[in-house]
Amino acid sequence: MRAETQNLVSDIETSLELLRQRMDWETAQHRLEEFNARVEDPNLWDDPAKAQALMRDRQGLVDAMAVHDGIKQDLSDNVELIELGEMEDDAEVIADAEAALKALRDKAAEKELEALLNGEADSNDTFLEINAGAGGTEACDWANMLQRMYVRWAEKRGYKVELQSEEAGAEAGIKSIAYKISGPNAYGWLKSESGVHRLVRISPFGKGTRETSFASVWVYPVVDDNIEIEVNPADIRIDTYRSSGAGGQHVNTTDSAVRITHHPTGIVVTSSEKSQHQNRDIAMKALKSRLYQLELDKRNAAINEAHENKGSAGWGNQIRSYVLQPYQMVKDLRTQHETSDTQGVLDGALDEFMAATLAMDVSGKSRAEATAE
Repeated sequence: MRAETQNLVSDIETSLELLRQRMDWETAQHRLEEFNARVEDPNLWDDPAKAQALMRDRQGLVDAMAVHDGIKQDLSDNVELIELGEMEDDAEVIADAEAALKALRDKAAEKELEALLNGEADSNDTFLEINAGAGGTEACDWANMLQRMYVRWAEKRGYKVELQSEEAGAEAGIKSIAYKISGPNAYGWLKSESGVHRLVRISPFGKGTRETSFASVWVYPVVDDNIEIEVNPADIRIDTYRSSGAGGQHVNTTDSAVRITHHPTGIVVTSSEKSQHQNRDIAMKALKSRLYQLELDKRNAAINEAHENKGSAGWGNQIRSYVLQPYQMVKDLRTQHETSDTQGVLDGALDEFMAATLAMDVSGKSRAEATAE
């Protein structure tokens, strides 16, 4: 077997070993048997929420075991084909099997990465907030570019994107915007995007000068219905106001928008749909999600560090730079991952950046260590 082919086999075997570690392979079959026994309990659906959670956990384990076994079998089959081709001096069989191994290596690496999404809320839907930093129109336009980037990323994955609230910029762009993004592992993928994003470009607003703009992104999970988050009514203030969204048919003619302020933490959430009752429900869910995120922060050092270092949208707090002038480069300051395909990134090609940060967090490196490297 050629050295290049042996390296492919080694890469796939390494991914398989990591998959086994992350699903605790030694106990996986026993856990599946326990799940199956509980599924047969005639009283299971007396509590639908717990039953659904059980079925979801069971299916996740079944899928993980099937992925591992499928990759292992494909590896064995193609290695046997290569050995057979070498014995019979059949170059075509060898070439086909080697091509299959290359594709299998990519698949194994992808599944290995997905296995990293095992945090407490990684599988949840997520809220995404974008706020323009200092800089007036330039910053508002940059915030608008970011919201387009994330919407395109989500749509490419088949996720559902729902606008929660929006505040337009005075001249162009947006001051702030919030979305709910729903889909498998939406929070797990997007959580690495929390932080300050910096743009360097020639101003499109007639100045002709090179400008630096900042915008902050905040991502936090949608709290499942079976997670109880208690909010003391004495700790919150609920205000209603008239939405300042787009004109025309979208203008709210009543004070239907809702803002909830949580005094102990200073958290403020808003929603500006047409129904005030709907807005109260959306805003309260968003508040509970933010409070849940704070609890996650206490238990998850990596996420905690990201939020503690988020700071204001300005120098010294950025996690990623997008340089359009005098050269083309997007660079993540935590992982050092970079690309010159700036347009691709702004069109939603974010997976490689997310993957690099996710792998770094699991590896145990701090953001400071990664930046120093």
